[in-house]
Amino acid sequence: MRTLLAAIALASLAACGVETVTTAATVAEAKRREMEQAKKSIDMAKQKIEAASQQMQRSAERNEDASKD
Repeated sequence: MRTLLAAIALASLAACGVETVTTAATVAEAKRREMEQAKKSIDMAKQKIEAASQQMQRSAERNEDASKD
């Protein structure tokens, strides 16, 4: 009887461990995707900033050329 109870207790604890590992893996995957999306957002923002900077530089050059004439 003790052996049966010990086996049931062990099986219950093992199931809890599996559930915990599965939950941790799921959370880790969600965080990985979140980080990937954040990196994409940062890259997109960098591109927009670079494009705006180039546009401002071209505009300044045109204004400078126009003022010389």
